[in-house]
Amino acid sequence: MDRKSPFLLILLISTLITHNFTAVYSIGVNYGTLGDNLPPPAQVAAFLKQKTTIDRVKIFDSNPDILRAFANAGIFVTITVPNGDVPGLANIRVARRWVNTHIKPFYPQTKINHILVGSELLHWGDSNMISNLVPAMKTLHNALIVSGIRDIKVTTAHSLGILASSDPPSTARFRPGWDQQVLAPMLQFLRQTKSPFMVNPYPYFGYNPKDANFALFRPNSGKRDKFTGITYTNIFDSLMDSVYSAMKSLGYGDVEIAVGETGWPSMGEPWLTHCTVENARWHNLNVVKKVSSGVGTPLMPHRRFETFIFALFNENQKSGLLDEKNFGLFRPDFSPVYDIGILRGGQVTHSFGLSN
Repeated sequence: MDRKSPFLLILLISTLITHNFTAVYSIGVNYGTLGDNLPPPAQVAAFLKQKTTIDRVKIFDSNPDILRAFANAGIFVTITVPNGDVPGLANIRVARRWVNTHIKPFYPQTKINHILVGSELLHWGDSNMISNLVPAMKTLHNALIVSGIRDIKVTTAHSLGILASSDPPSTARFRPGWDQQVLAPMLQFLRQTKSPFMVNPYPYFGYNPKDANFALFRPNSGKRDKFTGITYTNIFDSLMDSVYSAMKSLGYGDVEIAVGETGWPSMGEPWLTHCTVENARWHNLNVVKKVSSGVGTPLMPHRRFETFIFALFNENQKSGLLDEKNFGLFRPDFSPVYDIGILRGGQVTHSFGLSN
């Protein structure tokens, strides 16, 4: 045997291990700014780059200060068009002007990789916004191409209110009216442009104390889909497979799915006893493990899902109850609320269980 062979073999194994380690911790966060005590964007970008394994962020606007701060940081950035601006973007002149203002001054120094045309617009938007959603997505895509920008994908984020039903997962379908009029043409566009269908699955908002273990990836007897014989042991898999089934029913099961938001608050009002640091840590830790493992779901084995945990910081100016203000992984001083293994040199080494 060539004396160099053992060295080459070790080098190959080392490369593979390094590659897999990087993939495992490829996770994103939602970077909200509804707080009066949050650090400036430049400090946030430096912290994420130097101290964490987070390699992508999603913001809820196209804040130029944030986009400048993430220049040359090596972190992917997803930006969002406000819902109210969506109808105007169906006009090519408006779309080109938007690209000239919000993309070209920052790209490619800032690694913008997705533009979300609205956020949960089918849930929150009016009829004018909804009817213009897909046209705006197509027009904005065309405006990017005309500007010579081909690497930025255009999509939008959906609440799971787009589903008429989700139990059992195999029979899930989109809501009538939205299915053929909005979602089918949207999925066709996403397939053509190789862009993801983004959803926001929140086990927290559907929490039932009887199903606490099912929601939190803890050991449980599971829920059986009588049509497939599959027993689900966590609600995340169940929700993701529901989305897949609805997409497949329209003929678009091949379109990639991304998780735009999922999370759990670490604090809430006194009667919200499930809003604890331990529950938030356990949920988010297991989501990270789940999506980065490559295991996939029962109906989508071996598929990875680009995922953004909600949220980066606790935000004291968010509207609503106390739980809405406490979804953060970090406090404004960058100290962790809890550890889910994303700090460099401080990954979780405990043996945490992960149900399928």
